[in-house]
Amino acid sequence: MEAFKAAALRCPLPSAVELIGEKWAFLILRGALNGLQHFEQFQAALGIARNILSNRLAKLVEGEILERCPDPADRRKVVYSLTQKGEALLPVVLALRQWGEDWGHGCQEIFLADKRDARPVKRICVQAHDGRELKLHDMMWVNRNTGTTFKHGDKID
Repeated sequence: MEAFKAAALRCPLPSAVELIGEKWAFLILRGALNGLQHFEQFQAALGIARNILSNRLAKLVEGEILERCPDPADRRKVVYSLTQKGEALLPVVLALRQWGEDWGHGCQEIFLADKRDARPVKRICVQAHDGRELKLHDMMWVNRNTGTTFKHGDKID
């Protein structure tokens, strides 16, 4: 159990959740992924209080999810744009949306599609190196340094 606890303390998940796991941060991220760029756009689209929006935007900029730059069209305004790190969160947001469709609110009228043919994107899933879809019971953890393996349900001492 101590090895599991030690590994859990080094896990990258808690710091990721700390940065983007809060409701408003996720909704701002979703807005940015959908093209929102200005403070007023986020505020109008989300109905979020200005002080909370300002705080969350600052946190996302500090976490390098968003970049804050002067608007080239109007230097009095600011543009918030996704960084590469922010764009890399697209599969996370899409997976949560798909989970919500399956287990919460059902399929929505609007879906994410490929620009080339307007067909829905493939569902997010965990895949093996050869493309096979994996379920929880098909996976195990491996220590990079020692090669020690831990299967789902194993007792880790």
